Amino acid sequence: MSNQEFANQLDDKLSLLPMHKRISLIAEVFSKPIFTTSLGMEDQVLTWAIATHGKSINISTLQTGRLFPETLELIQITNQRYSIAITEFMPDESAVFEYKEHHGNNGFYNSIEARKKCCEIRKVIPLGKALEGADAWVTGLRREQSNNRNLVPMAQWDDERQLVKLNPIADWTKQDLETAVAAHEIPINPLHKRNYPSIGCEPCTRAIKPGEPERAGRWWWEQDDKQECGLHVSAIETEKIGISKQTNG
Repeated sequence: MSNQEFANQLDDKLSLLPMHKRISLIAEVFSKPIFTTSLGMEDQVLTWAIATHGKSINISTLQTGRLFPETLELIQITNQRYSIAITEFMPDESAVFEYKEHHGNNGFYNSIEARKKCCEIRKVIPLGKALEGADAWVTGLRREQSNNRNLVPMAQWDDERQLVKLNPIADWTKQDLETAVAAHEIPINPLHKRNYPSIGCEPCTRAIKPGEPERAGRWWWEQDDKQECGLHVSAIETEKIGISKQTNG
């Protein structure tokens, strides 16, 4: 069985289970699964589920150096609430310094290339460190978040990182999240109540306006409807996976 066939089978199994059993299955199947949290509502729900049903899943976050104060505080609140220790991965200081020397502290506003370079230094490279040795990567991606993510599967083979990427709440709606948060008294970022459904680095995130998509506040100055920081598969890769799954039944 190929890696992609294994991922497809797991995708089918996960799709039939409630979320807490998805987490239990992931913890059972993989020897070193890593969950990377951005402390958004999706990830807080997953943190609760992992702390309750999948304690063998390690939890990490990317400490970019440009996070909101509310996000930094939530890391400590979450650690205390669930008696866990979220591992924080930092960007290389020399790479950050070189970027500032060349582009300026906020040079990401000047071009897409400069923004993607900042994301690479502060997020993509640290993610690689966080996933070293992992056989599975758990994320909070949801299909409802954006058109770029509307075909995200529960499980897929990430050939670049050579592991299985798992999205156990891919089929959840925002209402599902809010229901879980209320039912289990899950701590969330106070910015959500100020129209920040998707929260990243402070200078790159704004509140959304009524009727805007959830991720409209991310890199809002760029005229591109497929904005991503580079952590997740591109829209083309996601579409291919979705088409392949549909073709294979």
